[in-house]
Amino acid sequence: MSSVLFARRILSQPLRSSTSKIMSTGIPPVSAKMQTQATSSTSDQPSFESVGVKHTNISQAPGVNLSPHQKLVVGSILDLFEGHPSLRHLDLWSKDATFADPLTVAEGYNRYAAQWYGLPTVFSPINLVSHTVTSAGNPIEIDLDNKYTLKGVKKEQEIKSKVKIWLDESAGGKITKVEDRWNDKLPDGPISQAFRKLNAVTVPTMVKVPKTQEEDDQMRAAREE
Repeated sequence: MSSVLFARRILSQPLRSSTSKIMSTGIPPVSAKMQTQATSSTSDQPSFESVGVKHTNISQAPGVNLSPHQKLVVGSILDLFEGHPSLRHLDLWSKDATFADPLTVAEGYNRYAAQWYGLPTVFSPINLVSHTVTSAGNPIEIDLDNKYTLKGVKKEQEIKSKVKIWLDESAGGKITKVEDRWNDKLPDGPISQAFRKLNAVTVPTMVKVPKTQEEDDQMRAAREE
Protein backbone atom coordinates (compact mmCIF):
# COMPACT_ATOMS: atom_id res chain seq x y z
CA MET A 1 0.00 0.00 0.00
CA SER A 2 1.55 3.30 -1.11
CA SER A 3 0.58 5.52 1.82
CA VAL A 4 1.20 9.02 0.42
CA LEU A 5 -0.65 8.70 -2.88
CA PHE A 6 -3.31 6.48 -1.35
CA ALA A 7 -4.10 9.27 1.13
CA ARG A 8 -4.52 11.75 -1.70
CA ARG A 9 -6.82 9.34 -3.51
CA ILE A 10 -9.05 8.88 -0.45
CA LEU A 11 -9.41 12.65 -0.06
CA SER A 12 -10.28 13.18 -3.69
CA GLN A 13 -12.62 10.33 -4.51
CA PRO A 14 -14.21 7.38 -2.66
CA LEU A 15 -13.35 3.92 -3.89
CA ARG A 16 -15.92 1.28 -4.68
CA SER A 17 -14.63 -2.20 -4.30
CA SER A 18 -15.76 -5.76 -4.38
CA THR A 19 -13.89 -8.97 -4.00
CA SER A 20 -14.29 -12.28 -5.68
CA LYS A 21 -14.26 -15.60 -3.90
CA ILE A 22 -11.72 -18.06 -5.22
CA MET A 23 -11.80 -21.45 -3.54
CA SER A 24 -8.89 -23.84 -3.36
CA THR A 25 -9.52 -27.56 -3.62
CA GLY A 26 -6.45 -28.49 -1.61
CA ILE A 27 -2.69 -28.07 -1.32
CA PRO A 28 -0.87 -28.03 -4.67
CA PRO A 29 2.43 -29.92 -4.95
CA VAL A 30 4.48 -26.75 -4.44
CA SER A 31 2.81 -26.17 -1.06
CA ALA A 32 2.97 -29.83 -0.04
CA LYS A 33 6.75 -29.68 -0.24
CA MET A 34 6.82 -26.63 2.01
CA GLN A 35 4.55 -28.39 4.51
CA THR A 36 6.96 -31.33 4.66
CA GLN A 37 9.83 -28.92 5.29
CA ALA A 38 7.84 -27.18 8.04
CA THR A 39 7.16 -30.50 9.77
CA SER A 40 10.88 -31.10 10.14
CA SER A 41 11.51 -27.54 11.32
CA THR A 42 14.10 -26.74 13.94
CA SER A 43 13.95 -24.31 16.82
CA ASP A 44 16.00 -21.69 14.93
CA GLN A 45 13.32 -21.23 12.28
CA PRO A 46 11.03 -18.19 12.57
CA SER A 47 7.74 -18.52 14.43
CA PHE A 48 4.80 -16.32 15.37
CA GLU A 49 6.49 -15.61 18.68
CA SER A 50 10.01 -14.92 17.39
CA VAL A 51 8.77 -12.58 14.64
CA GLY A 52 6.23 -10.91 16.92
CA VAL A 53 3.23 -11.63 14.70
CA LYS A 54 -0.06 -10.28 16.06
CA HIS A 55 -2.41 -12.08 13.65
CA THR A 56 -1.98 -15.73 14.61
CA ASN A 57 -5.57 -16.87 13.99
CA ILE A 58 -5.60 -17.39 10.22
CA SER A 59 -8.97 -17.79 8.52
CA GLN A 60 -8.91 -20.43 5.77
CA ALA A 61 -11.62 -21.21 3.23
CA PRO A 62 -12.97 -24.78 3.09
CA GLY A 63 -10.43 -27.09 1.44
CA VAL A 64 -7.46 -24.81 2.16
CA ASN A 65 -4.74 -26.21 4.43
CA LEU A 66 -1.78 -23.90 4.98
CA SER A 67 1.55 -25.22 6.25
CA PRO A 68 2.93 -23.73 9.50
CA HIS A 69 5.34 -21.58 7.50
CA GLN A 70 2.57 -20.35 5.21
CA LYS A 71 0.48 -19.40 8.26
CA LEU A 72 3.44 -17.44 9.61
CA VAL A 73 3.82 -15.61 6.29
CA VAL A 74 0.11 -14.81 6.07
CA GLY A 75 0.02 -13.57 9.68
CA SER A 76 3.02 -11.32 9.07
CA ILE A 77 1.45 -9.87 5.92
CA LEU A 78 -1.81 -9.15 7.78
CA ASP A 79 0.25 -7.31 10.41
CA LEU A 80 1.89 -5.18 7.72
CA PHE A 81 -1.46 -4.29 6.16
CA GLU A 82 -2.72 -3.21 9.58
CA GLY A 83 0.23 -0.86 10.07
CA HIS A 84 2.50 -2.99 12.26
CA PRO A 85 5.84 -3.13 10.40
CA SER A 86 9.02 -4.43 12.02
CA LEU A 87 12.46 -5.52 10.92
CA ARG A 88 11.60 -9.07 12.01
CA HIS A 89 8.56 -9.07 9.75
CA LEU A 90 10.67 -7.91 6.82
CA ASP A 91 13.27 -10.60 7.56
CA LEU A 92 10.73 -12.99 6.03
CA TRP A 93 11.17 -11.18 2.70
CA SER A 94 13.87 -11.63 0.08
CA LYS A 95 16.04 -8.52 -0.23
CA ASP A 96 15.13 -8.20 -3.90
CA ALA A 97 11.41 -8.87 -3.40
CA THR A 98 8.67 -6.74 -4.98
CA PHE A 99 5.55 -5.14 -3.52
CA ALA A 100 2.92 -3.95 -5.99
CA ASP A 101 -0.44 -2.25 -5.61
CA PRO A 102 -2.45 0.09 -7.86
CA LEU A 103 -0.24 3.03 -6.83
CA THR A 104 3.27 1.62 -6.72
CA VAL A 105 5.73 -1.04 -7.82
CA ALA A 106 8.38 -1.19 -5.09
CA GLU A 107 11.31 -3.38 -6.08
CA GLY A 108 14.04 -4.14 -3.52
CA TYR A 109 14.27 -3.80 0.26
CA ASN A 110 14.70 -0.02 0.53
CA ARG A 111 11.58 0.62 -1.52
CA TYR A 112 9.19 -2.00 -0.15
CA ALA A 113 10.29 -1.36 3.45
CA ALA A 114 9.48 2.34 3.00
CA GLN A 115 5.99 1.46 1.78
CA TRP A 116 5.22 -0.55 4.92
CA TYR A 117 6.78 1.90 7.39
CA GLY A 118 5.06 4.78 5.64
CA LEU A 119 1.58 3.30 6.04
CA PRO A 120 1.10 3.99 9.80
CA THR A 121 2.53 7.51 9.43
CA VAL A 122 -0.42 8.48 7.23
CA PHE A 123 -3.23 6.20 8.46
CA SER A 124 -4.23 5.57 12.08
CA PRO A 125 -6.00 3.50 13.05
CA ILE A 126 -5.97 0.79 10.41
CA ASN A 127 -8.46 -1.98 11.15
CA LEU A 128 -8.47 -5.41 9.55
CA VAL A 129 -12.18 -6.01 8.97
CA SER A 130 -11.86 -9.55 7.66
CA HIS A 131 -9.59 -11.92 5.77
CA THR A 132 -9.88 -15.38 4.23
CA VAL A 133 -7.09 -17.42 2.66
CA THR A 134 -8.59 -18.83 -0.54
CA SER A 135 -5.57 -20.67 -1.94
CA ALA A 136 -2.58 -22.41 -0.36
CA GLY A 137 -0.65 -22.49 -3.62
CA ASN A 138 2.18 -20.32 -4.84
CA PRO A 139 0.96 -17.62 -4.83
CA ILE A 140 -0.98 -17.84 -1.61
CA GLU A 141 -4.19 -15.86 -2.13
CA ILE A 142 -6.12 -13.86 0.47
CA ASP A 143 -9.40 -12.00 0.27
CA LEU A 144 -8.74 -8.92 2.43
CA ASP A 145 -11.05 -6.22 3.76
CA ASN A 146 -9.22 -3.33 5.45
CA LYS A 147 -10.47 -0.02 6.87
CA TYR A 148 -8.04 2.94 6.77
CA THR A 149 -8.49 6.18 8.74
CA LEU A 150 -6.58 9.15 7.39
CA LYS A 151 -4.74 11.01 10.15
CA GLY A 152 -5.80 14.58 10.86
CA VAL A 153 -9.07 14.60 8.91
CA LYS A 154 -10.24 11.25 10.37
CA LYS A 155 -11.70 10.18 7.05
CA GLU A 156 -12.28 6.43 6.70
CA GLN A 157 -12.03 4.28 3.59
CA GLU A 158 -12.71 0.58 3.40
CA ILE A 159 -10.73 -1.32 0.76
CA LYS A 160 -11.46 -4.85 -0.40
CA SER A 161 -8.70 -6.55 -2.32
CA LYS A 162 -7.11 -9.78 -3.42
CA VAL A 163 -3.62 -10.20 -1.95
CA LYS A 164 -1.21 -12.62 -3.61
CA ILE A 165 2.02 -13.82 -1.96
CA TRP A 166 4.82 -15.64 -3.78
CA LEU A 167 7.43 -17.65 -1.85
CA ASP A 168 10.83 -19.04 -2.86
CA GLU A 169 11.14 -22.62 -1.61
CA SER A 170 14.81 -22.77 -2.52
CA ALA A 171 15.48 -19.84 -0.15
CA GLY A 172 13.67 -21.21 2.90
CA GLY A 173 10.25 -19.90 1.91
CA LYS A 174 11.26 -16.23 1.67
CA ILE A 175 8.65 -13.83 0.29
CA THR A 176 9.62 -12.78 -3.23
CA LYS A 177 6.54 -10.83 -4.29
CA VAL A 178 3.31 -9.44 -2.82
CA GLU A 179 0.51 -7.97 -4.92
CA ASP A 180 -2.36 -5.99 -3.41
CA ARG A 181 -5.02 -6.06 -6.13
CA TRP A 182 -7.93 -3.70 -5.44
CA ASN A 183 -11.04 -5.30 -6.99
CA ASP A 184 -8.57 -8.08 -7.93
CA LYS A 185 -7.05 -5.70 -10.50
CA LEU A 186 -3.82 -3.81 -11.12
CA PRO A 187 -3.44 -0.94 -13.62
CA ASP A 188 -1.87 -1.74 -16.95
CA GLY A 189 -0.13 0.26 -19.67
CA PRO A 190 3.21 2.12 -19.91
CA ILE A 191 1.97 5.37 -18.34
CA SER A 192 0.55 3.63 -15.27
CA GLN A 193 3.67 1.53 -14.86
CA ALA A 194 5.93 4.59 -15.08
CA PHE A 195 3.84 6.46 -12.46
CA ARG A 196 3.89 3.50 -10.06
CA LYS A 197 7.66 3.13 -10.35
CA LEU A 198 8.15 6.87 -9.79
CA ASN A 199 6.12 6.65 -6.58
CA ALA A 200 8.26 3.73 -5.40
CA VAL A 201 11.37 5.91 -5.80
CA THR A 202 9.83 8.98 -4.12
CA VAL A 203 8.37 7.41 -0.96
CA PRO A 204 11.73 6.15 0.46
CA THR A 205 12.99 9.75 0.49
CA MET A 206 10.16 10.75 2.85
CA VAL A 207 9.82 7.70 5.12
CA LYS A 208 12.22 6.60 7.83
CA VAL A 209 13.08 2.89 7.97
CA PRO A 210 14.96 1.77 11.12
CA LYS A 211 18.48 0.44 10.74
CA THR A 212 18.77 -1.45 14.03
CA GLN A 213 16.49 -3.52 16.25
CA GLU A 214 16.78 -0.93 19.02
CA GLU A 215 15.63 1.83 16.70
CA ASP A 216 12.81 -0.39 15.43
CA ASP A 217 11.63 -1.06 18.99
CA GLN A 218 11.64 2.67 19.74
CA MET A 219 9.60 3.47 16.63
CA ARG A 220 7.09 0.74 17.44
CA ALA A 221 6.69 2.01 21.01
CA ALA A 222 6.05 5.53 19.67
CA ARG A 223 3.37 4.24 17.26
CA GLU A 224 1.58 2.41 20.06
CA GLU A 225 1.46 5.35 22.49
